Amino acid sequence: MLRGLGLGTDRAIRMSMTANDLNAAREQMIHQQLRAWDVLYQAVLDTVSRVPRETFVPQGYAELAFADIELPLGQGDRMLAPKVVGRILQAVAPKPTERVLEVGTGSGFLTACLAASACSVRSLERREDLAAAARRHLEAAAVRNATVETLDAYAEGALGSIAWDVIVLTGSLPIPDSRFEQQLAVGGRLFAVIGNGPVMEATLIERLGSQQWRRTSLFETSVKALVGARAPERFAF
Repeated sequence: MLRGLGLGTDRAIRMSMTANDLNAAREQMIHQQLRAWDVLYQAVLDTVSRVPRETFVPQGYAELAFADIELPLGQGDRMLAPKVVGRILQAVAPKPTERVLEVGTGSGFLTACLAASACSVRSLERREDLAAAARRHLEAAAVRNATVETLDAYAEGALGSIAWDVIVLTGSLPIPDSRFEQQLAVGGRLFAVIGNGPVMEATLIERLGSQQWRRTSLFETSVKALVGARAPERFAF
């Protein structure tokens, strides 16, 4: 296992892998993980293939960059598995004219994938260490239309005053939270994982009108809750 090894080891592993090795691992990821999990939009497959996932993995996990697992980011946070990233991108389908808000930057890989299709991405991350690392990753991957802010999404005014075309929550909500839905533009899409473990529901919420939404269940998963997310009320007997 590579757990705990340093940046120099990661670089050595990347350097030891030829371009053919990387391309083969990437193609295997696309065919055995994304396609097998019903990620079929060619634009999404192209994006996940084009964004260099190996640039975004945490230290000590370079050889697992394309594996079908969540990689640890410390403090219980994890880098989403490639197939989940694919399903998110397929669901929200950002367009070149649209602005995206991401809550929970993590490694920055999903940020980069969203930025590949959108006009711009604003990503909020509570942890300064993750935010700083994500900025380095995005710079290394030459992503110019994404910004990462060290900010709690539940802080006053954190979501901004604009209506977002796409909002992606990378942490779960124990119960639905209307603050995110209300921040959508008409025609906008919100991806959220809702519920309590061990099984939660990945959900697409579309704003159809000023007070009209449509909810679509996408798949079952389990994701760490957003810090500050409202919990269901407990009844005392």
